[in-house]
Amino acid sequence: MSTGKVILGAIAGLVTGAILGILFAPEKGKDTRSKIAKKSKASLDEIKSKYESTISSISSKFDSVKNDASQLLDQGKELAQEAKGEASKLYSEGKDLAHDAKLRAANQIK
Repeated sequence: MSTGKVILGAIAGLVTGAILGILFAPEKGKDTRSKIAKKSKASLDEIKSKYESTISSISSKFDSVKNDASQLLDQGKELAQEAKGEASKLYSEGKDLAHDAKLRAANQIK
């Protein structure tokens, strides 16, 4: 469930509860307003708590993904460095083989 839907649902519930509380309140208006204020504060605190929890969760997931990406980047750099070294080694070996073949061919011609 998305955070927007949770917040919208909480606000809708708060408004609905306030309206129903006013319409069906058997108590004085002052007492009813006091109860509505308390419930509103409790609902607001709950929304804040869920918001902070969601932000914390997103932040920790972002940090985890960031660390994973950093590790993959480092591994990619290492693999690229190894491949570069291997390619350089193979190039040198191929160059040496070509030189040897050239010398053998020159010796056979003589």
